[in-house]
Order: sequence, then structure tokens, then C-alpha cells
Amino acid sequence: MNDTSVPASPLPGSAPASLPTSTPASPLVSAPASGWPHASRPASAAIPAGLRRPDGPAKLTGAARYSGDTPADGAAYAVLVGATVARGRVAELDTAAARGAPGVTAVLTAADLPDLGAAPLAHSVVPMQRALDGAVRYEGQPIAIVLAKSWEQARYAAGLVRAGYADVRPAVTFEEAEDEQERGPVMSPADERKGDVAAGLAAAHTTVSAAYSTADRHHSPIEPSATHARWDGERLTVHDSVQSVSLTRQALAAAFGVPAEQVRVISPYVGGGFGCKGYIWPHQILAAAAALVTGRPVKLQLTRAQMFTACGHQPVTRQTVSLGADAEGRLTALRHTSANATSRDDDHAEYTTDASTWMYASPAIEVRRRVRHTDRPQPTPMRAPHVGLGMFALESAMDELAYAAGIDPVELRLRNEPETDPLTGRPFSSRKQRECLREGAERFGWAARTSEPRSMRAGDELIGWGMAAATMDTFRFPSTARVGIDAEGRVRVETGTQEIGTGLPGVIAGIAAEVLGADPRAVEVRIGDTLLPPAAMTAGSSATIGVGSAVHAAASALREKLDGPVAPATGPGAREPGADGYLEAEATWAPEESADPGGRSTTYSMHTYGAVFVEVRVDEELGLVRMERCTGVYAAGRIVNPLTARSQMTGGIAWGLGQALLEESRFDARLGRFRSKNLAGYVVPVNADIRDLDVSFVDDHDPHASALGAKGIGELGAVGVSAAIVNAVFHATGVRVRNLPVGIADLLG
Repeated sequence: MNDTSVPASPLPGSAPASLPTSTPASPLVSAPASGWPHASRPASAAIPAGLRRPDGPAKLTGAARYSGDTPADGAAYAVLVGATVARGRVAELDTAAARGAPGVTAVLTAADLPDLGAAPLAHSVVPMQRALDGAVRYEGQPIAIVLAKSWEQARYAAGLVRAGYADVRPAVTFEEAEDEQERGPVMSPADERKGDVAAGLAAAHTTVSAAYSTADRHHSPIEPSATHARWDGERLTVHDSVQSVSLTRQALAAAFGVPAEQVRVISPYVGGGFGCKGYIWPHQILAAAAALVTGRPVKLQLTRAQMFTACGHQPVTRQTVSLGADAEGRLTALRHTSANATSRDDDHAEYTTDASTWMYASPAIEVRRRVRHTDRPQPTPMRAPHVGLGMFALESAMDELAYAAGIDPVELRLRNEPETDPLTGRPFSSRKQRECLREGAERFGWAARTSEPRSMRAGDELIGWGMAAATMDTFRFPSTARVGIDAEGRVRVETGTQEIGTGLPGVIAGIAAEVLGADPRAVEVRIGDTLLPPAAMTAGSSATIGVGSAVHAAASALREKLDGPVAPATGPGAREPGADGYLEAEATWAPEESADPGGRSTTYSMHTYGAVFVEVRVDEELGLVRMERCTGVYAAGRIVNPLTARSQMTGGIAWGLGQALLEESRFDARLGRFRSKNLAGYVVPVNADIRDLDVSFVDDHDPHASALGAKGIGELGAVGVSAAIVNAVFHATGVRVRNLPVGIADLLG
């Protein structure tokens, strides 16, 4: 493999890599470009409202190559051996039977592996230098690696490794652990307040206070994580299923003490990530280490069971919300406290209380966030992290306040809409929450709702209508893109981002085509490779903001070249226009310098918003709940591609339904492990669970968020759904469920 070349082929389904003359040229006006007579100046264009994703055909036909599809090419297949206790020390490892098993080429333990360097970016990379160090911190932690000629042989032999443990102690569970403040918060202070909450509650006409909980959940992408690693001298090439090729490259370079330029990471397609492929995990480092030690390529793919221990989960939370309101329903005080489980050596915090500081006007606000250290695998962000968990508690409490005060839930929220950020006083960069509430209520038919619980029925089924607000923070990260055009007007976009199923390639093609006046269906998109201009991780609903703005900047720079004298191309991999008349430009976009490390504005209160309305049907005899229909109206900046944006929101609603009614990873306190490490015991929504979905967007353009006026949508759709469902269940049954997921016993009891 030539480590200095561009990828051999573009994203399957996009325009051909070679840009042959048989490819239809983009529509261009006839006036020649000044200083570049080989092509014509593009006309302005708009992105089609229904631009289909260019990667769709490749995925539907099986042409798309995922990391696990990487040809073995003489590679050894690797399977990890996991610890069977949750806390202790590996005293001995009996690998004799495994070494003698058919096809086995090596069994590696800590003694066989090189020393690893300290991993950078502590909050984005698991500390790899502790891998296989003998200390057991959670059940399933890797303690050995088996290599064989086939995956089946490696998996069989891994089951023959026997471990002896010392200093085994019972696992500390979430219920037993104490609240602690995380060290060095990276997003927001653990404690924030303004005004006198105690006085506000004491003076309130109506108060509510209740405890809420969300469950341990696992990401469960359809594609288990897979890593294919190969060393060529001191050069490392890795095909990996990741949400950031750049971050993976940095971590691998640091772990093995080589320059980042000698590490290439390739990930054109990711079969779902949802957060579990955002961090760098032990299996990725260990695959590369095994390839280094054995001198041959290594291919490692996690089993479905290992996906429950090897790459994170969303941790359980316990939250308490207290609200006070005057006789008109306007808040006098808001208090929100939260604690979440984390691993023994990590301080992963879910920023559940953040939205409570900006969602509703209140003269007194107090939030507090804590973590509890337990003997479990390290948690990680999961769609929708932080605010997504906290909004379940806040919006459940707002519904309880609406009933206690005798005010319609929509009207209560409208009465508490703030004009500026309630905690900081900053102006909102844009806020169309009122529009979302009103339009959502109208589309859903909310006016026909009778307010009394158990007052609506269809035959033997109880009907419940519930609603909740939605919001997400706006994260923004720097990205770079390169855009080129040939003499026939065919466009190529190159950027080191990742396609994780969101339709990002179509967004990229549409943005470039809009600036250049080209047909977006003829734009070639190259992504998923560290040889391309670096882009931020695909996480935090940030890709369209960062990558999209970089593509816009590069395309704009290219258009300037087309309209004026040709300037020398710059940047790694850039090339001058040759005999083929190819011209390109490269540009980087980044948030303003005053933004915080997550790219969040320190000048504006910058968020996305929405309103979710749900109808549930409840079988009272069986205690079964199904969501009959859901209406979601959102304000998320400019919507670049409405077709794929709607898909993102409907997928988010399905995600929220899973949180509300199905998903829970039960933790066995005696064994210190998650019980059901499969998709039989861990239930996720399927098509039959999803009925009528009505998704729309209000007109919103945020010039402060990005060059496009766009913000993020990937996680917003999952927010508010669980609260709306639980609120609808209360309206149907009169039973208030405060612990997710809603179970049959909750309603029959």
C-alpha cells in the first residue's frame, strides 16, 4: 500500500474517482473563468430539498466496505480473553491448551507486549498504558490475546485460557458508592447557582420535588468494532471502525512512540457508532501491538458480548428536580441534582443538569452534579448524552408541575420562556422554542386533549397524550477540507471526516455544489482517511457545523480562484492545475477564539430546541405500552438537507422510545457484570415498534453558530421523547413512572 497516496477509490456511490469524460458535467454558465480558460465559471445553485445520500446505493448493494470487510491478506485473526472477575489481580495465566489448539499462531500476555506511551487527550482516550498490566478493574477487561489462522479458531482457543486471580473483592455498585465531584470538569462547573432557591421554593404557590432515574444502556451498533492493523517497518496502517480517524491516529502514534505522519487510519464507513466508537479503546491498541510483536497483520473484531464491556456504555443516573412556581405558573425556583456511575479510575460525568440552566426563566437556579466510582467498564457518551438524560428528569418534573398548578403543559412552558439565558444573562444566538411548542401542538391536535388522567380511551385501550421540550448543546470543532474542480466542471471534495450513517457525504456534496453552482449528484466525496485534510470527530452533533463550514470555506476559496488569477495551491497533498486543468483550494474553519474547548460560545447562549408530542396506547390488563404516534418540531439552525435531516430526527425518536420503554443493561451486583450481553436480553426498538412519525423544522438560521447558519441535529431527535412518553403514560393511566425504562410491573403494580 502506498502510504503517501490518496485513497484508491472514492466513497462508493459518489462520482467516479477518475472523473472520466463520460460522467455528465455539472451545469455551468458559458462565461470563461478569468485566468483559467480550461473551465467555465459556475452559476449559483441551491441544494435540492430531497438530495439522496450518495452512499446509499453502495450500502444497499453490499459494495460498501466496512472495517470488518478489510481483506485479511495473510493476517492473523485475534480474539481477546476477558477477565471473569470485576476486581482483583491476575495471579496466573494458563495458556498451554490455547497454544496447542488448531490454527493458533500465538497467545500474547502482558509480558509479550511492548511498553505503551501515555495516551493524549485524557478525556477522549482510555489510558491504554494500563492495558494487560495485571490489575483487573472490571469484568471483561482484556488479559490476553489469542491469534490464529481463522477467527473461529482464535475464538475457540480463547475459551481455553485459564486465569487465576488474587485479591478478589466484591464489586462496588452504584448504590454503594458515594457521591464525589469529578476532577477537572471539561464542559461546565459541577455546581452552579444564582439567586436563593430555598427562598424561592418557600415563597412558591406550587411546588413539586421528585427523584428520577435512567438506566445503564449500551450503544449496540449493528457493526461490532473491528480493527485491522499492519506494520511496514515503522509505518502503521489501521483500518478501523471509528468516529475519528484523526483522534485514533494521535492515540496510536502516542502509544507506540512514532510520529503521527507514520500512522494512517482508514475508516470510510462506520456501521453505527452512537458514541461507542468515539473514544480509543483497548482492542484498537492491542491489535496494533499484536501486529508489531508478531510481525504480521492482525485483524481483531469484537464479539457482540464484548461490545457490552469493551467500548463503553451510558451509565445509570439518579436525579432530583425541585420546582417552585407562583399562582400564574411562573417559576420562582429550580433545583436539579444528579449523580451517575463511572469506573473506578475514570471521572466520566454526564452533564445532566446543564439544560436546567438555560431552558426556563427562573430568578433562582441551583444545579449540582456528582459521579460515583464503581467496578465497571468505563462509560462513554451515548446518543443523546448529558442533556438527553437530564431532560427526562426536568421535563417529567415540568409535567408534574403543570398538573399540580392546573395549567396546560404547553402553556406552562410558554409562560416560562426566557428572553436571555437564565443563568448567565447572555443573549441567545437563536431560539425558536415558542414556535416549536405552538406548531407542534397544532400539528398534533393538542387542543382536543382532555386533561384528566384516564379520560381518553379507544375500546379496551387507555389513550394518553404527553409532551416535552427538547434541547441540545452546540459543540463546534475545527475542520479542514479541500475542494477541486476539473476542466469539465466535475467537483471533488476531500476531508478526513467519517460517515457513521448520518448522511454526511450528501451534506458535503450539497454544500460544495451550492457554492460552485454544480450538480451535487456529480460531486465526488472522499472521506475516512488520515491522508486527507484533518477533520474533527463525528460526535456531539458537530459534523455539519465543522466539516460543513470547512467545505463551504474551501469551495468559496475555489470559486474565488475561478473568478480571478490562479494562485499556487497550498496544503499537504495539494497539487497545481496540470494538463487536465484541475484546480483546487483548501480551507480550515474553526469557532471563534473565545469559544471553550468544546467549541461552545462564551458570547451567546447557543443551543438547539424542539417540542415532542406523543400518543400512547396502554393495555391495562397486560401493562403494555406502545407509542401510537409522535410529532416532533425542531429549531436547529439552517437545515442543509431536509431529507436526511428528517431521517436523523426519526431515528432519534426511535432511540428515545428505546430509552423510555425497552433498553436497560441490568447489572449483577454479586458477579459485578452486566447480565445480558446480547440483543436477546438487551432489547432495542424494531420497525414494528415505530408507528406514525411527523417531523418538521421551523425556519431558523443562526449566523453565530457556523458559516452555514446551521447547528447540530444528530442527537436532538432523541431528547424529550422519553419524558413525553412517560408523561403520556401518566395521562393514560394516572400512574407516574419516574424510573426508566417503563416496565409492566410499574403499571400493573
